[in-house]
Amino acid sequence: MVTIQVKRSVHLPVEKSILLRAAQMTLDFTNTTKNSDVSIVVGNDAFLQRLNLKYRNVDSTTDVLSFPSGEIDPDTQAYYLGDIVISLTRAQEQSSSEGHALVDELQLLVVHGTLHLLGYDHMETADKVKMQAAQDVILQKLGLKLTSIL
Repeated sequence: MVTIQVKRSVHLPVEKSILLRAAQMTLDFTNTTKNSDVSIVVGNDAFLQRLNLKYRNVDSTTDVLSFPSGEIDPDTQAYYLGDIVISLTRAQEQSSSEGHALVDELQLLVVHGTLHLLGYDHMETADKVKMQAAQDVILQKLGLKLTSIL
């Protein structure tokens, strides 16, 4: 199950169901078990900056952070993949500068964050190529014509 939480300081101007679909499409693409949970949190730049400093020792904001968990819920036996945290402020700026809709940028960030929870990375060239290919296929399945570069 995918859940979305929007911080009080943020007004999400898109339907949550669109973001839920992007996460689910990513899980389906990777053949991740149906009994998996993901949490998506949408906040602002200040919130992402605090998290980035606390968990990565980087004192700046970012567009998306992923926090893998890998725990099993003792009650439901669901596999908790982890949390994705998105900066709405950064998503708005990026969509504007790239010339596409905010809803498309948010879906891109959900896909990107979910792939990170599933073990994808882009630090090494081979990993970057693999993640880019997966991200491109999922975005295409979502009907998005974004050319995202990792």
